[in-house]
Amino acid sequence: MPEPGGGSQTLERGLALLVELGRHPQGLTTTDAAVACRLHRSITHRLLVSLQRTGFAARDAEGRYTVGPAAADLADHGRPRLRDVAEPVLHRLAAVLDATASLVEVVGDAVVTTVVAEPPTDGPRFSYRLGNRDPLDRGAGGLAGLASGPARPGEPDRVAGIREVGHVTTYAELNPGAYGVAAPLPGWQVLAAVNVVTSRKELVTTAVEPVLRAVRDITAALDG
Repeated sequence: MPEPGGGSQTLERGLALLVELGRHPQGLTTTDAAVACRLHRSITHRLLVSLQRTGFAARDAEGRYTVGPAAADLADHGRPRLRDVAEPVLHRLAAVLDATASLVEVVGDAVVTTVVAEPPTDGPRFSYRLGNRDPLDRGAGGLAGLASGPARPGEPDRVAGIREVGHVTTYAELNPGAYGVAAPLPGWQVLAAVNVVTSRKELVTTAVEPVLRAVRDITAALDG
């Protein structure tokens, strides 16, 4: 049955809910969202489930909803696409460092590898596959991804320090013998970071400036 005024009340509520999620990058519970949008909790729950199912919302382990990757992809149609901009930069970074470089994006309660650049030389290396999921509370990529956005409840204490200095290094937090060097990528529609993983200890210091340069090159696309 057509709704009054010829529009769709359900669609309008869903869009209003999506806008409200965008105003709270730290996430909203179902109850928080219901209060903010002045909706019944059961209606809000159904809308959030639909938004999550279609990728327009993401839900973390604590039940908080944030804007999902589909909304970011939609917004990116009118601006440079992060993955397209990052890929050539990451390939140059991998060649300079002779180590695997990747773009990681925060999706829900994990950081997901969305671009991978392998070094051109043969030899032992740590590799990441596309779609790899890592936790947010440990590992260079997840920590730097969180640091690309504003503070959120429950984030590890060291994330604040990463925001201040602009990079993080880790050792064996996800894989035995692996060193991680990562830097946040602020300003995009999704929380993201440039991440390098290696078994070579000397790169913990020498990789920092090339990683930061890669971040500057990728960020420059926003101004261009």
